[in-house]
Amino acid sequence: MRLVFDNDWHATVTSDPLPVVPRFSGNSVDIVHYTNREERERFLRDTFGSQEWLWDTPDTLGFDRDSRELIGAEFELPCESASAEDCARLSSAPPVLPGGLRADEERSCRLEVTSVLCRAPGDAVLTCLRDLDVLDEPLEARIGIAPDVALLVQHGSAVGWSLTDPARYLTTGYAAPDPVPPSSATRRLLSACLDLITEPLLEEVQDRESDALARLRAVHQALQDQREDRHRADALLALVANLAEDYGN
Repeated sequence: MRLVFDNDWHATVTSDPLPVVPRFSGNSVDIVHYTNREERERFLRDTFGSQEWLWDTPDTLGFDRDSRELIGAEFELPCESASAEDCARLSSAPPVLPGGLRADEERSCRLEVTSVLCRAPGDAVLTCLRDLDVLDEPLEARIGIAPDVALLVQHGSAVGWSLTDPARYLTTGYAAPDPVPPSSATRRLLSACLDLITEPLLEEVQDRESDALARLRAVHQALQDQREDRHRADALLALVANLAEDYGN
């Protein structure tokens, strides 16, 4: 399969997905080898593809200059959640087929950040789409470019991406996720945090509606009190820290 990005930039699907464990901060997914800021800057400098430039911040696809193979990616979570009815329309999505990407040529492209988040029950899968119009027609394929991370394909174009079992990959900064499976409390609190950082509840928090602020305070307190699965709880605390500081008191 040959995919098109940015209208006229192409990459061919290979049989080699990235052997990299994704890192999920709660608002972004990084599939990368780097472990600090300096290594990230080197990654951006030494690869080509879709990358941030000045005030432009698309999603990142980094390709090796010699092999033209995909060696890293960064995806931002959108701040708008789709309705449960719209999310249910993804139930007929094709199975994930593992594969990598090889760019047809070495030049820059652009992968727009997605605009809407579809959440499976219990947030077992997070699917981020270019827009809701994607759901009007069937998806052609889901290419598993890394463990539990897939690109969504429609009409030969990448129209979104998904992360399965996001709670498992929660982490802070450049740290690797905890290999121990997440606790049930962490899974519940991830869902509560995703409610808070996406519309429509985010807008209610920003409007200082009492019920929304009460939910924010309760989630923030529960994360502070959680004893088990502390590394993931810290990741979720960082996710809602600014909201709690601005609206929690």
